[in-house]
Amino acid sequence: MKLFYNVAGALAVLLGILGIFLPLLPTTPFLLLASWCFARGSERLHRWLLSHRVFGEYLRNFEAGRGIPLTAKIVATVLLWSSLLVAIRRFVAQDKLVLPAALALMGLCVSLYLWRFLPTLRTGRQDKG
Repeated sequence: MKLFYNVAGALAVLLGILGIFLPLLPTTPFLLLASWCFARGSERLHRWLLSHRVFGEYLRNFEAGRGIPLTAKIVATVLLWSSLLVAIRRFVAQDKLVLPAALALMGLCVSLYLWRFLPTLRTGRQDKG
């Protein structure tokens, strides 16, 4: 089972890195998934991800329950809704209304979680270590 978690974690890291360069592929959810997988599959890989110079601080703050920075919430929301609106517009133009409704519902649920239930990291509370 550890091998499965490690392979899934490595795949999630690769997709997260691709998400840095591809605007519609999200980085953060894949890195959170990778951290979760590595925590179950390999203490060494999990420690490596948490100490990564680019991603480590965000992951440590998230895992410690301190949340994510306000700017990350804003960027995530803008990217989420811009990509959803492009997709919704395309399906509405084809007279398919079930898919746009489902996409809008998903967007609302993600936005609700992001803004209502996920803590916002306050300045000065970031993990530097």
